[in-house]
Amino acid sequence: MTAADPVRTSVLFVCTHNSARSQLAEGLLRDRHGDRYEAFSAGTVARGVHPLAAEALREAGIDPSGQTSKTIDDLGGRAFDVVVTVCDNAREACPYVPARDRNVHRAFRDPSAVEGSDDERRAAFRSVRDEIAAWLDAEFGP
Repeated sequence: MTAADPVRTSVLFVCTHNSARSQLAEGLLRDRHGDRYEAFSAGTVARGVHPLAAEALREAGIDPSGQTSKTIDDLGGRAFDVVVTVCDNAREACPYVPARDRNVHRAFRDPSAVEGSDDERRAAFRSVRDEIAAWLDAEFGP
């Protein structure tokens, strides 16, 4: 960033394992609205980026190779403008991280929990990717 670049709002997507939903949200926000937002993701446990999440991002034309699974502790106490939890509190213990501006909770289905054939599992990741993309456009778009 140079002095002429606008300051971007930092957004942290949080989910328990930082492997699927939060990774999808990070990649999608960076791709769709990265001119105004700086996207990050983390969880309570780093399980690695789910291969089907990476595949779903690649199918959307997004290179996930720079994304890594990390814990909230890995962020070193950094403060974020917006913190979005993307896991379902009814079924999981989604961590709370305070934000400078606002905290948002928007639960999405866990595609990694879907059982079935490879095609059915891929379809679940695509569906959640598309749901997250539509929500991000509505929440963070112009």
